Order: sequence, then structure tokens, then C-alpha cells
Amino acid sequence: MRALRLYTSQPLTIAQSVVLETAPSHHLLKVLRARSGDAVILFNGDGHEYQATLEDREGKRARLTVSRKQSPARESHLHISLGQGISRGERMDLVMQKAVELGVNEITPLWTARSQVQLKGERLEKRLLHWKGIVIAACEQSGRLHLPLLRPPAEFDDWPQPSTQALRLMLHPDADRTLPMLDRPTHVQVLLGPEGGFDAAEIERAQAAGFLPVRLGPRVLRTETATLATLTALQTLWGDFA
Repeated sequence: MRALRLYTSQPLTIAQSVVLETAPSHHLLKVLRARSGDAVILFNGDGHEYQATLEDREGKRARLTVSRKQSPARESHLHISLGQGISRGERMDLVMQKAVELGVNEITPLWTARSQVQLKGERLEKRLLHWKGIVIAACEQSGRLHLPLLRPPAEFDDWPQPSTQALRLMLHPDADRTLPMLDRPTHVQVLLGPEGGFDAAEIERAQAAGFLPVRLGPRVLRTETATLATLTALQTLWGDFA
């Protein structure tokens, strides 16, 4: 049976007794129905994972003892920063989840001309917490040791910060270039649109900022498909799928 794997924001050390936060405790005790003596793997984003044993519960929270630390190599050597046009509901959730599984290091949701979602104030804060939960759950499932950086939503023209090292790419169905035509990078900043893609002015501004239009093939892809296909292609050509 595969060991249960959970994220905690706490520092972890060998022989430590740790009481999990409310949310992972609920997931461990109520959803996964773990019992005393069950093996659990904990990680906190420090690049390691920690083998632990569920000892008991303190009220609604789980108490575990850490027994061993290990550092498996699960992060891609290709650094990927994703600027993702904000799409509606489950489409954006799917993009967040699969981007984490596919090894993205940074995710910035972007407001674009064709974004069909309006989020402000409390609604925006709730959505950010929701996305963070998706990122954590995807890391728990996929075995990642570092949480990708989830940045607050930004305006299209505010992303990304200048970089002299990153290869900047923008998916465009009419582009002349394909990914295999490009030299192997170590850092990619990839820009992907919402439903309906980018408008002409955004494409022009992105190219002025150094983004190279690339196409994946002859078909037009939905926004969630385009993101998954692009990230998979990047990892296959230049990352840890190679």
C-alpha cells in the first residue's frame, strides 16, 4: 500500500513529535481514515520528505512522530514560469492541478482582454485560497518536494519581470516556429491565454517584450488543453521527460 502523503507548513526534524494543522488532520483522520501506527510521509517544501508514524490525536488534530528524512530527485532541471490567462471555474482548476504535476515552478494567473472572470476583494481572496489548495493537493499526489510559487493575479502587461536568461514563449496557432526549432533552454517563461486566446494588441505587446510565438500543431486547442500540451512538450524536449 502506498504511504499517505501530506503537506504541513511546519519545520520538520527527525525524532520530532508534530501536531498537524486542522486541514491536513481532517484529511488524514476523516477522509483517509488513518489509524494509529499508519505510515505517513510529510513534506513542507524544504526539498525533503519525512517519514512519520501516526501516533494519536489531540482533539481533531493528528499527532505524528518523524523517524527519517530523505531527498528523492523529483524536481525538473527545466525551470518553467507560467503566465496563465484566467479562465472560468473548472478549466482554471484543471490548469493549476496539471501544471503542478507537470513540474511548473511558478504560476501567475493573468487578467487579459478576453478573461471572462471578474474577481475582486473577498471573492478574489477565496479563489486564491482555493487555487493554493489545488497546488498543495497536486504536490501531495505527485510527490513533489517544493511547492510551486503561486503569485497573485497580475495584469497582462505586468508579467513577467525582465530576465536575460529565460526563453520567452507564447502559444499562437499561426506561428512559423515550433518548439523543436529552438535551442535548449534552462528557464522558460511561457505565456498562455484564456478562452478565446489573446487579442491582437496583446500579441503585439508580448512580442515587443521578447515573447516568441510558437505553434504545437495544425489544430486550435482549448485553453486547458493548450497549457497541458505545451508543458508536456517542454518537459519532453528539454525537461525531465527527455
